[in-house]
Amino acid sequence: MSPERQRLVRLLFDEYIEMYAARDARLVTRFSDDFSGFAGSSDQLIKSRSDWVDVTLQDFAQVPGRIGIDVVDIFPQELSDDVVAVTAFFHIHLPMPDVVFARETVRLVLLFRHEGDDWKIAHSSFSIPYGLACEGEVFPVGRLQQRNLELEALVEERTQALAEANQRLQLISNTDGLTGIANRRHFDQTLAHEWARAQRARTPLSLIMLDVDVFKHFNDHYGHLAGDKCLQTLALTLAQTGGRRDGDLVARFGGEEFVALLPASDAPAALEVARQIQHAVQSLALPHEGAPFGIVTVSFGVATVVPERDQAPEELVRRADRAMYQAKQSGRNCIVVAPD
Repeated sequence: MSPERQRLVRLLFDEYIEMYAARDARLVTRFSDDFSGFAGSSDQLIKSRSDWVDVTLQDFAQVPGRIGIDVVDIFPQELSDDVVAVTAFFHIHLPMPDVVFARETVRLVLLFRHEGDDWKIAHSSFSIPYGLACEGEVFPVGRLQQRNLELEALVEERTQALAEANQRLQLISNTDGLTGIANRRHFDQTLAHEWARAQRARTPLSLIMLDVDVFKHFNDHYGHLAGDKCLQTLALTLAQTGGRRDGDLVARFGGEEFVALLPASDAPAALEVARQIQHAVQSLALPHEGAPFGIVTVSFGVATVVPERDQAPEELVRRADRAMYQAKQSGRNCIVVAPD
């Protein structure tokens, strides 16, 4: 084929591709009156120009927005003086979410016949190995949309499962494995957050620190399994009495030490919560031979601070810890409130 003829075939092909991609209805004027062909993945054999015009306009109505076409390969042929052909492979990118269709290779054969003073399209074979289109479709867009819906549902399901898994992981990372209440990590994070909020609002923040009296003796006498059971019972009691309000936090501080963080609670309110916890623990009457009172008791340190800008959250912990130590020194099973 001469270079001039090759340029002609490519020009005819490029004109077709541009008008098809742009969904330009003027494309139907390029069809010969003597036309045959088939379209997309449908099973309809086209035997007349009018049928092909209908199919083309249906195609444009089905996907009205401009589509992208990436030509992969093209082969022009000169069949006679008045007939040329072009075979092409390309990918179509629809103006909609499409993770399947764009990967399919479209196969196109066009026959151009010189009629009068112009070249007309006498045949078009347009195939996509993607399954049959539904009734009323040129291309399997309905199936594609259904597939996209299925993929979206799957993504949503996996996203929800991931979110739930992350929530479970977050819960595990913030929970004490023995007692089931918050752990030291969670307490430290919450203390920092509530400290900053109390600084901004100029509101009090209270902390109750409590330690099981002579717990080493309890473990030595009853065994570590009994000691674990004791801590679990105390943690449940603390959660029921020291964390009743939204925002309050009870946590295992370490070993046999527990804390109750009480945002927006002043000293009298925090002292009352400590007394309630003390009464609840005494009501358990857990046997503890060798302890001063014969049952499991707890020593309390209570501290309240309205955080200043030059103070750190550790200041509240230090005050509560010193008060708890004084409670130990005062004979245990008592509550000491840290001075202002």
